[in-house]
Amino acid sequence: RRSGQYTMNHDHSKKTPDGASFDRSGSQDSLDELSMDDYWKEIENIHETRGNNHEERVALVVKEPDEGELEEEWLKEAGLSNLFGESSGDSLESMLFLSTLTRTQKAAVEKRVETVTQTMRKKNKQHQIPDVRDIFRLQNDSKGKVCDGSEPSTVRTSENKNETQDGTKGNAKQLFFSLGTDEQKSPLEDMPFSDTDINLEISFAEQAANLKDSSVGKMCKGGGGDTLLPNFRLPKDKTGTTKIGDLAPQDMKKVYSLALIELTALYDILGTEFKQQKAVKIKTKDSGLFGVPLSVLLEQDQKKVPGTKIPLIFQKLIAQIEEATLETEGLLRIPGVATRVKSLCQELEAKFYEGTFNWENVKQHDAASLLKLFIRELPQPLLTVEYLKAFQDVQNLPTKKQQLQALNLLVLLLPEANRDTLKVLLEFLQRVIDHRDKNKMTLKNVAMVMAPNLFTFHGFGSKTIEQSEFVMAAGTANVMRFMIQYQKLLWTIPKFIVNQVRKQNTESQKKEKKDKAMKKLLKKMAYDREKHEKQEKTANDADVPQGVIRVQAPHLSKVSMAIQLTEELKAGDIVARFLSQKSGNVQTLKKEEVFLYEIGGNIGERCLDDNTYMKDLYQLNPNAEWVIKSKQS
Repeated sequence: RRSGQYTMNHDHSKKTPDGASFDRSGSQDSLDELSMDDYWKEIENIHETRGNNHEERVALVVKEPDEGELEEEWLKEAGLSNLFGESSGDSLESMLFLSTLTRTQKAAVEKRVETVTQTMRKKNKQHQIPDVRDIFRLQNDSKGKVCDGSEPSTVRTSENKNETQDGTKGNAKQLFFSLGTDEQKSPLEDMPFSDTDINLEISFAEQAANLKDSSVGKMCKGGGGDTLLPNFRLPKDKTGTTKIGDLAPQDMKKVYSLALIELTALYDILGTEFKQQKAVKIKTKDSGLFGVPLSVLLEQDQKKVPGTKIPLIFQKLIAQIEEATLETEGLLRIPGVATRVKSLCQELEAKFYEGTFNWENVKQHDAASLLKLFIRELPQPLLTVEYLKAFQDVQNLPTKKQQLQALNLLVLLLPEANRDTLKVLLEFLQRVIDHRDKNKMTLKNVAMVMAPNLFTFHGFGSKTIEQSEFVMAAGTANVMRFMIQYQKLLWTIPKFIVNQVRKQNTESQKKEKKDKAMKKLLKKMAYDREKHEKQEKTANDADVPQGVIRVQAPHLSKVSMAIQLTEELKAGDIVARFLSQKSGNVQTLKKEEVFLYEIGGNIGERCLDDNTYMKDLYQLNPNAEWVIKSKQS
């Protein structure tokens, strides 16, 4: 029964941890002293709104994993399941992947492989279990014969990261011991990073390791006591900032694996346990609005509005709240009337998709309560069962910068539907805060009110609340503040991860070229292409001199453009030059609908931000093609 979710008694809701009660005054100052009053009040409202109609809901059971199961699942999620078990011989692709990892990332993988192999030995799951050190040492030939030597893996220390065992071949050396340190050698001397700069060029875990080495015990605690959040910013990157949504799906898959390994490495370095939770599957509704999985909702909605990425009911509730005015005092904090919210909920279930629901009857506070109800009623948390605890644990990391880095990686790990919905929610909450002078809802107040709706979930965390409910409450409210305040930073893919993706693509292209069957295919394709392109060659490729790129826009114009690269030329300049043409469909386009894309070479596809310096990017990926298109095409 979900009613057992919150076990605190309601007297707590008016007390601070030391037992001193505080008075709720109407003044803004008293709200701003991180008073937890709004939080406990919201918990009471949740109880009241829940009423009896949802009592029958089955609590989501979180399964306690067996020994080694967690690590096995982790390796599967990271795309490294062929490092253990029956398929462990066929792991060349994983080896290529490992060769692009940083020292700390590799140590995180090694730690998990070690646990899995030890567990397998105990359970005797297979006759021959590879030693973890063998996996991280060199394979001498394609049969996977392991080199001799019993030294511990070279991954753990930076001093010997470039040494190899005796008898290794040159190309194998490169494969195994290029630990992704190219990214770590950024010219930081030329580009000093201040305390508020978020360095996206160097792995977060590597930064934490360096910080730990250089100032043992000096890391300042990041906790939620102080109310001012630093003004973090991203230093300009000449090769362009990569946002979620800018990369092709095949590269995003690699980003996911790398983000998981990087987050784990960061938590390992900082001594915080990172555990993915696993939910036992429960029967969920396969239609309706409230209590329906996001994926089911979107499937329903896409039949009505093709391409929809955010549930229609969620969009409509936000629009309904904004329609009145965001200046209403206590917006999101003052609850709707519980009985009315309950009946509106039932009426929406019956009439929303038919289009017969009368929105004029919905009061603003009721709409806000319905929005929060929608989030709470999701069968799995918006932040997912797997990562909800990791989001909560962000509060335990030593510095605010590390908390932000961890949140950045966690956002990358969310499924697309959850991430898109969270983004729309955070943008809406920021708009509410923008009217704080009138509605008296500061960043802190909004975070206090929203935290219980995102973080306290049925079947989740009841023990935590019993043991240290105040720490938990303040901590999750603090994580909520971070997510709202730094949302623009959180939707950025760190450059070091994009560089690792580029490196992986380059490595697998090398592997493909060595493949004989692939060679034959390439030969045939080259022959066909040569025949096909002979006529075009004189008009196209032959006239592209050094330092010039050819930009095409196949969906929009038959004409391609030769563009001379200069130090100052940006992607936005090329788009503007193209839009000034009068050919094809160009006249109908708006500047904000069209982007320059980097396609192929060492990336699948990447949408470029307007401030990307083209010469710098060309040097990073000289084999790319350059295409202008709208995001839809």
